[in-house]
Amino acid sequence: MISLLQSDPLAFLLVVLALAFSLALHEWGHAAAALWMGDPTAKEQGRVTLNPLRHLDPIGSLLVLLVGVGWAKPVPVYPPNFRHYRLGLFVVSVAGIVVNLLIATALALSLRYLLEAGLLQSPGAFLRGLVQALAVAASVNLVLAVFNLLPIPPLDGSKILQSFLPLRWHPFVWRLERNPTYAVVALLLLLTVFRQPLGELLSWAREGFFGLFGL
Repeated sequence: MISLLQSDPLAFLLVVLALAFSLALHEWGHAAAALWMGDPTAKEQGRVTLNPLRHLDPIGSLLVLLVGVGWAKPVPVYPPNFRHYRLGLFVVSVAGIVVNLLIATALALSLRYLLEAGLLQSPGAFLRGLVQALAVAASVNLVLAVFNLLPIPPLDGSKILQSFLPLRWHPFVWRLERNPTYAVVALLLLLTVFRQPLGELLSWAREGFFGLFGL
């Protein structure tokens, strides 16, 4: 992302706007799914909205720009309100991931269209910036989806796994998620000790995903 800022400021600006709305849509997906499953907590706190300012976290947003992985403000959810606890936990947890995958797919299809239309050879600065922005934004949305699938609290993947675990284990998972020290340590481990295998996983996911669209 930093190299993109230096080489093409316009593309960088377009990517920043795309990622701001991608993070907001991820959290909106959680909030809307929670309301659909019977929990009005997020709606009562104004989180069922597409306004990025209600969802973005300064540190998480900065990390997305610097390393391609980050987070927004977690959507407040009260699972006992779900009409069906396990189903609600699963649907709400997977909603943000699905949103990011849909965004990545839409952006990849747009790139494919530009490729087939022969517009990638256009000398126009705006079109070149748009193409770069689409590629980077699609990649980051895919990375956010895959990263959030990791079954590590507080990532969405841990709640997806939790929806299948015995109920007696759930209080332990909730305590882990509420522990700020654990969250910081888990993030540091992912960005240091497990950085290489995580990077390989994300690279494999990118190659496979864009390969589906011939990109």
